[in-house]
Amino acid sequence: MKIVRTRVYVGPNTFEREAIVRLVVDFAHHRDVRLEAYGPDVASKLIGYLPGLEQLVTADGAEVGPALKSGDCHLGQVFAWIAVALQRQAGAHVDIGRFEEAEDGTGDVLFGYHTRETGLEAGDIARLLLLELIDPIASKPFHIEDEIADYVSYANRRVLGPSGQALVDAADARDIPWMRLNEASLVQLGQGKYQKRVEAALSSDTGCIAVDIAKDKQVCSQLLSDLGLPVPYQIDVRNPEAAVKAASKIGFPVVVKPVDGNHGRGVSVNLETDDQVREAFDIADAQGSGVVVEQMIPGDDHRILVVDGKLCAAARRLPAHVKGDGRSTILELITEVNKDPRRGVGHENMLTRLELGDRELEVMGEKGFKPESVPAADEMVFLRKTTPH
Repeated sequence: MKIVRTRVYVGPNTFEREAIVRLVVDFAHHRDVRLEAYGPDVASKLIGYLPGLEQLVTADGAEVGPALKSGDCHLGQVFAWIAVALQRQAGAHVDIGRFEEAEDGTGDVLFGYHTRETGLEAGDIARLLLLELIDPIASKPFHIEDEIADYVSYANRRVLGPSGQALVDAADARDIPWMRLNEASLVQLGQGKYQKRVEAALSSDTGCIAVDIAKDKQVCSQLLSDLGLPVPYQIDVRNPEAAVKAASKIGFPVVVKPVDGNHGRGVSVNLETDDQVREAFDIADAQGSGVVVEQMIPGDDHRILVVDGKLCAAARRLPAHVKGDGRSTILELITEVNKDPRRGVGHENMLTRLELGDRELEVMGEKGFKPESVPAADEMVFLRKTTPH
């Protein structure tokens, strides 16, 4: 199975109305063989490695999962589906994946892409992955799980994050042309004198001073308080003992967090003892340029989106957790949740993969849970105390 020619179409073409990668593939002795010839294990292994395959839909509107399990599909079609599933597992919004067989024993593997580099890499990985399952070479093993993890890490650094993707989706819906200006999140909307540039949730109209104020939790809290808005009582501290004194003055429970941290890193909430405050100070101090201790305000965490002075959307956010089914262990529940293709590493995707590190074990342990514990049906087990901001 060899790729003999590669084409990357950046717009409408003779195959699709959208941008696609076209790989002309010579299937050699595999050219007339369908997936079913290699036994049912190949499909089950594929779905195990790439759970998102079952959520894909064919060009005819049928689900990919049943077709894979039946084996009634050409290897070229499986090739295209794998390339799409790889990109989706990395957070890319890709749907097109199909195969056109030619008379000379070759065929066109066609699939959408988010960036040229990640699309081409997905094609290479898809070919090697498929060959490893149907025709492995003992002297050249292809470590599928490691290769998928490496690809996801590579692609996550190059696909748009949730905010950037939402903006370009909105631009598409309004027929506004857009282009990426780098491999990060810098995007140009429109052309000529009407163009605007956005990067994640920032635009070329966003004030630099406003961003600096929003990043500094101490200054932001003070300015809000000066306007007469209610804010948690907050004290700037320089060392663990000063943090303990501040907590005593404020009154337990308290929150300890870095002044300029983000994504929830270094934030410890609902602290009720001096030792917890000392430990939390060290965690926060490692993240930012200062540490504050503030009053703990219980309640739900919401994020709102305001555009042109109007509330457009709101989301209630919960810390990382799993919900019991009365049968599965917490570790099994985490594994199942992480099969969702919308979950990615860090904050590059719509949702974040659940982890099971020291902090998660500590939070679970406070409620008497271990990774092998089996929560009751509908029982929520929290893995973290804070949401990723």
